[in-house]
Amino acid sequence: MDVSVTAERLMQQGWRRHAPKGFTGLIGPLWSRTEQDILAFGVIAGEDHLNPAGLVHGGMLVTLLDQVLSTAAWQAAGRLPCVTIQLDTQFLSAVKAGSFVEARAEVVKKTREIAFVRGELMVSMTIVATGSAVLKILQAATGH
Repeated sequence: MDVSVTAERLMQQGWRRHAPKGFTGLIGPLWSRTEQDILAFGVIAGEDHLNPAGLVHGGMLVTLLDQVLSTAAWQAAGRLPCVTIQLDTQFLSAVKAGSFVEARAEVVKKTREIAFVRGELMVSMTIVATGSAVLKILQAATGH
């Protein structure tokens, strides 16, 4: 495990620890910080995140990517709920236990009902996965 990745060090760098409810809580604790008005997320990969090969499971990485992509869409949509209708992921490098996986996203285009978002996962300065998503913005007045 990379001993430089500790909760104390993350807090010194402006990260805040969260214990989200629901499915996302299963990959946590989740860390976040605001960077240029956009939330970045991170997870310290632990033993519970590993696949049988001893590397971080792709499903955990996709969950983290979906979290950051949907949050970026939610922020761009004025905090209206957004649901993922398409998610494409490209895995570029394996992730080992002890790594701090950082997730960032940007909205490429937003219409009234749809947001197009892309993002990446990084360990240190290495991009380990990229992805893009299309999200439906749920309009509060109509309920759909």
